[in-house]
Amino acid sequence: MLVQQASKLKDEILRLKKEKDVVILAHNYQIPDVQDVADFTGDSLGLSRQAAAVPQKTILFCGVNFMAETAAIISPDKKVLLPDLDAGCSLSDSITVDELRNWKKQYPDAIAVGYVNTTAEIKAELDYCCTSSNAVNVVKAIPENKEILFLPDMFLGSYVAKMTGRKNMHIWAGECHVHAGITPEDVTKKIDSMKDAEFVIHPECSCTTPLMYDVADGSFDDKKVSILSTEGMLKHVNQSDSRNFVVATETGILYRMRQQNPNKTFIPASDKAECQYMKMITLEKVYDALVFEKNVISVPKEIADKASLAINRMLEIS
Repeated sequence: MLVQQASKLKDEILRLKKEKDVVILAHNYQIPDVQDVADFTGDSLGLSRQAAAVPQKTILFCGVNFMAETAAIISPDKKVLLPDLDAGCSLSDSITVDELRNWKKQYPDAIAVGYVNTTAEIKAELDYCCTSSNAVNVVKAIPENKEILFLPDMFLGSYVAKMTGRKNMHIWAGECHVHAGITPEDVTKKIDSMKDAEFVIHPECSCTTPLMYDVADGSFDDKKVSILSTEGMLKHVNQSDSRNFVVATETGILYRMRQQNPNKTFIPASDKAECQYMKMITLEKVYDALVFEKNVISVPKEIADKASLAINRMLEIS
């Protein structure tokens, strides 16, 4: 019965979005039903680019608040809807605009680089925005003699510092509660139990930092371990000849991986790696947002104008 109801709701959503000329964007961590009705599914960088490129004047963003804000900043002439206004982000909440301003005062000559998982207010204070897929290249684009303030994710920051060799990066002590919960022990257990598996790991995971050193000193010479963004993971597993993968990120991505690779096996590094904010978006909420065109996300022009400088730099650096 529930399957029938979901199927009817999907059909109605597909009809409505066509009738109203609405594009639906869904993050890789959304529930399968929501991914099924989306026009585009991807990571925050890919979806940001889609928001700017699509011809539709209304964007229904199935993700969390900061993503919808970013779409609204990039496309000020479009209406951006968020199915649930309470869909927040623990990483975004780990720094306030006052904390950032005070931090910048301590390092007045530093370049501020912020992850896209931040509020519009924070982005307005940044020199560069970045995502997990281009953070290394963004930092590489900054002159080596410049100090960098990297925020808010400490695991991604440590990863970027390691990959770039930068000694002058100051890293904010923020974290994503989901990725921080994927521990080195989780990954080590899976590595020991699955001899023929490849491991794909998101750089926000708390396991990333110790794993990087293990990879560097040859501890995993007989294993394939890759540290990648969500889109990087999807491309990698599509192209790999391996049959079995352990995936260290939010479990929502497994749906798309299995769809694209039906003959391969994907196992989460941790079954507990679920973001309750991402899972707040349901088919019913998508339908309501479409019918009533409610939960419009808007960013004050002064903040949007400042934030767009950092976001545009992010979009220019692949």
